[in-house]
This record gives sequence, structure tokens and C-alpha cells, in this order.
Amino acid sequence: MKRILLALALTGLTGAALAADAGLPITPAPGGAAVYIISPANGATVGQDVTVRFGLKGMGVAPAGVTKEHTGHHHLLVDVKELPAAGQPIPNDANHIHFGGGQTETTLKLKPGTHTLQLELGDQNHVPFDPAVVSKKITIHVK
Repeated sequence: MKRILLALALTGLTGAALAADAGLPITPAPGGAAVYIISPANGATVGQDVTVRFGLKGMGVAPAGVTKEHTGHHHLLVDVKELPAAGQPIPNDANHIHFGGGQTETTLKLKPGTHTLQLELGDQNHVPFDPAVVSKKITIHVK
């Protein structure tokens, strides 16, 4: 939980603050860019404290607010049914966790039950790339 709170604090201008800024640019994704969850594996049974490791190919990781071609930062979608709206900053809440410091892993504390995890890469303004750079959604079971 401390890592999640730190990640949220590091993101500074996110969510509603950025949404108010009309006219944010949409950054094109380079061809072949892909984001994926290294671990846990799809279908894994895990404890309530679960470490999620992020993978990325065809792009680099840079903190939010840093403008550098072909880079972005991770957003972990927990139990999210639909992807965030294209062209708008990814929300910043308990289900849309920002890693604006350029982090590539986190430890979550999840309640027992079945949960879904998915990654989406955002640009320097937390806006999804075009086309969106998203991972396959995985399902984990928390004991």
C-alpha cells in the first residue's frame, strides 16, 4: 500500500487536473510497441500481497511530465471492465493506478477473491497512446 500511495503522490498532475486542460495532444505509438505483465501469470493463485512486474518492448519508460520520443509510463488497471477513454488522461483512483515515477513493478494488497489486472501505457500527460498500448488482461485468484 505504501508503494501505491507513493506512486499516486509522484504523479502530481493527473486525472481531473489534466482533464480540465482541453487540447492535450495524443501521442502516436511506435509500431510494434507492446506492454505486458511479466508476473504473476494468468490464472495464478497468490497471497493478498502480490507483486506485479511490468514488461515493455518497442518503447522506453520515462516519468510522467518527461517528453521523450517513444517513451511512456505504466498504469495498472485493477478490476477495470473497459479501457479508459481514448484521448483523455487515464483516471487516477484505486482501480487505475499510476506509475508516473517510471516504476516497473509494484506490490498490491488485494482482498481475497478473483481479480483482473491489465497494463496501459500513458504518455507524459497520462493520455493513452494511439493506438493504445495495452496488455492482455489477466485473472488472478487471491487466497
